Amino acid sequence: MEDTTSQGNPSTIIAVDAMGGDNAPDEIVKGAVEASKSDQVSIILVGEPEIVNRTLNQYDTDGANIHVVPSSGVIEESDQPAIALKKNPKASVAVTVGLVQKGKAHAAVSMGSTGALMASSFFGLGMIEGVDRPVLGGPFLGYAPNMLCLDVGVNVDARPSQYLNFAAIGTALSRSYVGINNPTVGLLNIGVEPTKGSKQAKEAYENLTNSNFNFIGNIEAHEMVAGKANIVLCDGFVGNVLLKFSEGLAEIIRRDLVTTLSGKLTKDEASIISKDVFNKITIPDSSSGAPILGVKGVSVVGHGRAKADMVRGVIKTAKDFHEKHIIKAIEEELKRT
Repeated sequence: MEDTTSQGNPSTIIAVDAMGGDNAPDEIVKGAVEASKSDQVSIILVGEPEIVNRTLNQYDTDGANIHVVPSSGVIEESDQPAIALKKNPKASVAVTVGLVQKGKAHAAVSMGSTGALMASSFFGLGMIEGVDRPVLGGPFLGYAPNMLCLDVGVNVDARPSQYLNFAAIGTALSRSYVGINNPTVGLLNIGVEPTKGSKQAKEAYENLTNSNFNFIGNIEAHEMVAGKANIVLCDGFVGNVLLKFSEGLAEIIRRDLVTTLSGKLTKDEASIISKDVFNKITIPDSSSGAPILGVKGVSVVGHGRAKADMVRGVIKTAKDFHEKHIIKAIEEELKRT
């Protein structure tokens, strides 16, 4: 297979951690092949060469532009990311991010440990000036597909000052990626009054009130579903709980609907209705992927249980982030903060 990184191929090049995730490497490789053929991207699959090539040979790669780069070992979910990466700098996720760092790929994608991709991106790509730590965020409610929530899993004890970073990153993302010119920013709280919430929430409210962002004040969780704010800010603890609650709720309702409608509708009709409800509560797997925001490069993590369609969706997200120059947009927004 041709090495697109050395032949001046103008297409977007995505480095994919072929060894990360519950269904690696089979579903990762399958999704990467589909993405390369359908979404006009060049793929660098990173992993144990013998395993990756053996898997790759199971699929029709005609029309795909794929190259394999070797790595050794995997950082597991149970590992301490920083320690594990120091012990094994040739792990698949580290090599994947390293390709972006060296300019051989435009973006990194992994379905493996979020912490490992986060640490690799932090140390390998560095932080955008003015940002202390990475932040995870994006849309996760199907009823409000253009609403962005930050943070959803990294900064579990966010300082009040960090909310200004969240707002700047969210504003740049909303403008450049979603297409909203003057996005509204809301602070997730237990009430709309400025006096509600923790000490951190009150301080964050004051900081945001005195900022140049289009801050509309506190919003409650039920208002997120209606899309009251284009950008919803919260710490990573609350955001991650919300994200996983919506996933769990969507799945249990989907299963119950299939059971309830069984015998009343055809199997296909029941499936269509249950899937439609599922997609309104959470974002469909095929369009998933959470960008690690604040680092100086495109790095996107997908769900650990991702199948091929979701892998393709995450790769597409990475492609869009590169081609829409999201990192530059975030840098410019932070300069205005």
